[in-house]
Amino acid sequence: MKFFSKLVYAIALFALSTTFAAGQTQLPSAEVKTLDGATINLQDFAQNGKLTIISLWATWCAPCKKELDAIAELYEDWQEEYNVELIAISIDTRRQLAKVKPMVETKGWPFQVLSDANNTLTNVLNYQTIPQTYLVDLNGQIVYSHNGYLPGDEYELEDQLKALTEDED
Repeated sequence: MKFFSKLVYAIALFALSTTFAAGQTQLPSAEVKTLDGATINLQDFAQNGKLTIISLWATWCAPCKKELDAIAELYEDWQEEYNVELIAISIDTRRQLAKVKPMVETKGWPFQVLSDANNTLTNVLNYQTIPQTYLVDLNGQIVYSHNGYLPGDEYELEDQLKALTEDED
């Protein structure tokens, strides 16, 4: 019976946390860093005149790297077709942060990579797992979010981009 109570509690807590995260609409103000240590406010990307994809990832997360690799193959076309910018934000800790820049250089990812070593975004976006991907519209509203990665998820994201650009026309 004790196990059952803990299971019900865990399910209720998960449902509550995902409901709260889904309720998030405005891209919050939060400071992240470039890989060179400069501070950038996340809200700056809400005002860049582009659709913005924010991908939270880590060097130790295999699905994260697979997702970013898959998006990298499509990214140039997405930039042309949908006027989109992708920001990949590493949640690696300060200790792991030294691995980020060499990995990004090896991968040759064509998008900007930032760091959230202080886990600021964990608190303000209330996400539970990575990879966590958000799509932000031209008004700074989070209009789509997705966690985890399975091959083909990048096409679901592209469908969301397509729908947003069709709405603008």
